[in-house]
Amino acid sequence: MSSIVRDVVIAGGGTAGWLTAGVLAADHGERLRIRVVESPDVATIGVGEGTWPTLRDTLRRIGLAESTLFRECDAAFKQGSRFDGWCDGTANDRYFHPFSLPHGYLDADLAAAWLDDGAPRPFADTVTPQAALCRHGRAPKQAATPEYAAVVNYAYHLDAVKLGTLLREHCCKVLGVEHVADHIEGVEARDGGDIAALRLRERGRLAGDLFIDCTGLRALLLGGHFEVPLIAQRDVLFNDRALAVQVPHADAQAEIASQTVSTAQDHGWIWDIALPTRRGVGHVYSSAHVSDAEAEAALARYVAASGGPAELPPVRQIRFDPGYRARFWQNNCVAIGLSAGFIEPLEASAIVMIELSAALLSEDFPAVRQDMDIVARRFNDTFAYRWRRVIDFLKLHYVLSRRSGTAYWRDHRDDASVPGELRELLRLWRHRAPSQRDFPRGEEIFPSASWQYILYGMGFRGENRVGRRDLRGAAHAFFAETERATRRLLDALPGNRALIGHIRTRGLPPV
Repeated sequence: MSSIVRDVVIAGGGTAGWLTAGVLAADHGERLRIRVVESPDVATIGVGEGTWPTLRDTLRRIGLAESTLFRECDAAFKQGSRFDGWCDGTANDRYFHPFSLPHGYLDADLAAAWLDDGAPRPFADTVTPQAALCRHGRAPKQAATPEYAAVVNYAYHLDAVKLGTLLREHCCKVLGVEHVADHIEGVEARDGGDIAALRLRERGRLAGDLFIDCTGLRALLLGGHFEVPLIAQRDVLFNDRALAVQVPHADAQAEIASQTVSTAQDHGWIWDIALPTRRGVGHVYSSAHVSDAEAEAALARYVAASGGPAELPPVRQIRFDPGYRARFWQNNCVAIGLSAGFIEPLEASAIVMIELSAALLSEDFPAVRQDMDIVARRFNDTFAYRWRRVIDFLKLHYVLSRRSGTAYWRDHRDDASVPGELRELLRLWRHRAPSQRDFPRGEEIFPSASWQYILYGMGFRGENRVGRRDLRGAAHAFFAETERATRRLLDALPGNRALIGHIRTRGLPPV
């Protein structure tokens, strides 16, 4: 058998399978034969409705029109996240994590200057117009802005099930990917341990050179066949269940929020995502701290208080074991998506991890089997690092909270539950702001600016700060420019609903 890697078999569809197929097909064209096996018996989880700005580049990379995304996936703009009640649970407890880099971030020590001034305004409002744009329901671009271009940085809220369907149609009709609608019943191995073929219920044997496990939390290939264990993280981040529900807008003509709203609860938190036709709402919680019935009651209270129906619509429960695989690439099998790991929905890291996995696989694709072990080792090293950074970043939200009314929040602050790397960073940040030096690898999921938004949004201040005096002095000019830009953009940018309506009827200019 030839050692050339040509036949790629992707086990599982959904966002992970079809996004990976699209990237590989767009980058490698006819050199690869790509087949996606999607079981008619297995429903897509389809809960993740928030994305990161990287998805704009990924969709442009595979040739999917942005206007089509808005029309087919009930998409809306996302400019960041708003956190309600996370600091201390008081009435005015609210801060933003916007997607835009602080103005002057690379040229001035903005955080030090803001702290020296006594933090007179919220940090996000001081360094970027985006928090104000979110509060006023402004879109991140204009009708004349070309597809995927931005006036301010943005991602999407969307219907994840519809996204999977759109990606499948695009991959098959435009990029030449083959769709195999069949159920996987087993795995056939070669001497030496590689997977030789999948055994399908209807089609029988499906052979390949490289197998990509996109079977979700079941991880049929990497976890089931290869028995690669999950590195559990429940002792760090306790949430292991979510209740998801779809609710109508209280006012069908009201502005569409362009941020995910994350509202702290006694034993978890609730996401609230606005799409053009509905809201997606869900309660993420720890079963060790609250019962399912109590969690559903909290969700019902939130929905009713936020303008939803008094009686909760049908609720879907998702159970998960927070953690990531000890290895993501074993022999000729690589896991992408939930099969590689899942922690919790906070900060919407699931889809961006799919994007990063697909991109690295494509850019470092092994031409022959003999190269695969080298590529696998590099891939495993990269994603072990990325998963640790995701965990540290999510934990930051909890460990800085001053909520103390329940054991859930007190336990999150227990030093034994805080990863050692995060403890070290917090110790350093008492005296200086997070910087690029703290996150030296390229393509960080959460750049140092994101850590600043959370750190200072949560009320962290520090003491005996050090830093370059000249970089502090330059900051005030950038603060003034941000104020002027905020006024200008509030006047110039349309509302979200108006622009989304324009896109759905008339489209955006092509790139």
